[in-house]
Amino acid sequence: MGFLAAAASHQTSTEGTQQAFGYPTLFLLVVLGSLVPVVPTGALVSSAAVVAFHQTEPVALAVVFGVASLAAFLGDVALYWLGLRGVRSSSGSRVLHKLQDRVEDHALERTQRQLEEHGPAVLVLSRLIPAGRLPVMVACLLAEMPLRRFVRGDVIACLAWAATYQLIGILGGSLFPEPWQGVALAVALTFVIAAGPALVRRLRRPPREAADPGH
Repeated sequence: MGFLAAAASHQTSTEGTQQAFGYPTLFLLVVLGSLVPVVPTGALVSSAAVVAFHQTEPVALAVVFGVASLAAFLGDVALYWLGLRGVRSSSGSRVLHKLQDRVEDHALERTQRQLEEHGPAVLVLSRLIPAGRLPVMVACLLAEMPLRRFVRGDVIACLAWAATYQLIGILGGSLFPEPWQGVALAVALTFVIAAGPALVRRLRRPPREAADPGH
């Protein structure tokens, strides 16, 4: 009994240490990924959910969800605020120009039409569709959507995004006894999901015209 109690105490202490370092790190990385769209934030949330799933603390998953959704929301709002300031200034916005450079013209045009038809509801899908967040944000900036209106749509979008990637992590954690196995599966799934749209676009792209044999 003494050995079991000591083991349980050690496990609780280890989990407490992981939480003390893990939650702030998750928060900072998701905020950074929202500001600089090169950090795989979906994979981070799914991995954190796997670790939380294997912990004895019952609220661990809830904390991961809260931290991820809050961090994503704050990052989105900060980036939109920076872009909106530039849109309204006479000198333009470096933030907006950088975002536009990362968005293809046809994707932006399609998103602008969707924004005109559906309004802020498009923000929810933008967070769930890989590579969909930036075109919607740029379209909102070009339309000069007020920050308050953007915030209302983005709150729901970030909650739905955090819940989706947390479910992927829970799936990975439930299939394997070891956390690292679940993390590997969750990361693989998130990268497959992220690569999906690019693969579909490549398959749909019409073949190049045959080269003129005279040249």
